[in-house]
Amino acid sequence: MADASGGDAKKGWKPATKAVRGGLMRSEHGEIAEALYLTSGYAYDSAEQAMRRMAGEEPGFVYSRYGSPTCEMLQQRLALIEGAETCRVTGSGMGAISSAILAPLKTGDRVVAAKALFGSCRWIIANQMPKYGIETVFVDGADMDAWEREIAKGCQLVLIESPANPLLDGVDIAAVSELCRKAGALLVVDNVFATPILQKPLELGADVVVYSATKHMDGQGRVMAGAILCDEARMTEIYDPWLRHMGPAASPFNAWVVLKGLETMQLRVEAQSRSAARLADAIADHPAIAAVRYPHRKDHPHYEVHKKQMRMGGTMMALSVKGGQEAAFRFLNALELVDICNNLGDTKSLACHPSTTTHRALSDEEQATMGLDRSWIRFSVGLEDSDDLEADLIQALNKV
Repeated sequence: MADASGGDAKKGWKPATKAVRGGLMRSEHGEIAEALYLTSGYAYDSAEQAMRRMAGEEPGFVYSRYGSPTCEMLQQRLALIEGAETCRVTGSGMGAISSAILAPLKTGDRVVAAKALFGSCRWIIANQMPKYGIETVFVDGADMDAWEREIAKGCQLVLIESPANPLLDGVDIAAVSELCRKAGALLVVDNVFATPILQKPLELGADVVVYSATKHMDGQGRVMAGAILCDEARMTEIYDPWLRHMGPAASPFNAWVVLKGLETMQLRVEAQSRSAARLADAIADHPAIAAVRYPHRKDHPHYEVHKKQMRMGGTMMALSVKGGQEAAFRFLNALELVDICNNLGDTKSLACHPSTTTHRALSDEEQATMGLDRSWIRFSVGLEDSDDLEADLIQALNKV
C-alpha cells in the first residue's frame, strides 16, 4: 500500500483537511474511498518473513487483533486531528478508557479522579481497582484545593472528564496537569463531550486522551469504537503490550465506518453546537425548568473553565425539570421528534434520564456527590432544524 497522506505537507494542514486526507493509504488500485480490509490474518512470503514480522524486526501486519490497514488509517487520521504522536483504536469507548487507566497501574498504586464521570468509568475506579489493591479517591473536579491536596499525597494516575457526563461539569485541565507533573502522575482525559474539534487536552497538558469513537466520530449511530492517543514512547512501552494481549481490538469494518464519519465531524459538531447553544437559551426560562446546564452559558457553574478550554459550547446540554423523576419521565415521554436513547453525539437528537440509565449502577448517594438527582435529563443535540427541535422541547415541557 502506498502512503498518500501528503508526507510533510500534512504538518501544515488545517483540521478539515486532516479529517478528510489524514492517514490515507491507497492500494495499487488507486481507490478514492478508503479500502476496507476484512481479514483476520495475513500471509507471509516466507517463514523467515513471518519470524521477522512477529519479532517486530520488519514492518507489516500479522494479525487483526494487533492491527489492520483500515485501523491504521484511522489511527493516523485521529492522531493528526488530535495533534498526538500516535493513536490506537479499540472495539469500544470503554475498551479505550479501561485500557488507558488500568494498563499503567499495579498493586499499591493510587488513583485520584473527579467525582463527575460516566457511570462505567466511575464503577471501574470505585469497584474494580480496589480488587487489584489500587487505592482510589474522588474529588470535586472544580475544587483545586482538593486536587492539590490529594495529588500531593502521592498518586500514579489522575482521571478527569471535561465537560463531564452527565451534567457537563468542568475541570481546569491545565491546572490539574501542572499538579500531576509535580507529583509524577499520569493525567488521562476523557474528551468525548468536547471532541477534538472543540478542545485539545494534550495542548493543555494531558498525557493521554481517550474517546468513545462511537459518539461524534462515527456520529451517525452505526458502530462502536474507541481511541487512545498519547506519545509514542508511552504507547509502545505501556499500551501496546496490553492491547495486544488483552484483546480489545477494533474491527476493520467499524474502523472504516469511523474513518468516513471523521470526514464530516467538524461540520457536524460545529452545526450541532450552534443549535445546542440556541436551544439552551430557548428553554432556560420555561416555567417547568429548574435549571439548564450548557458549557458556554454564563449561568453554568463552570462557565469560565469551559470558555477558556472550549472554542464552542459543544453538542450536549442538561436540563432539570421541576417535579423530579415523575416530571422528567413525563417530559421524555412527551417528546415527538427527539428519541429517548442513552447514546450521544448522533445526527439525531437524543435524550435520556441519567439516574436510571447511564448512571444507574451508582447509588443515590454516589449520584448526589456529582450533583445528579432524578430531575435531570441529558440532551444530545443532533442535526435536525433547530426550529423543529425547539418546538418539540417546548411542547414536551408544556406537558410537564
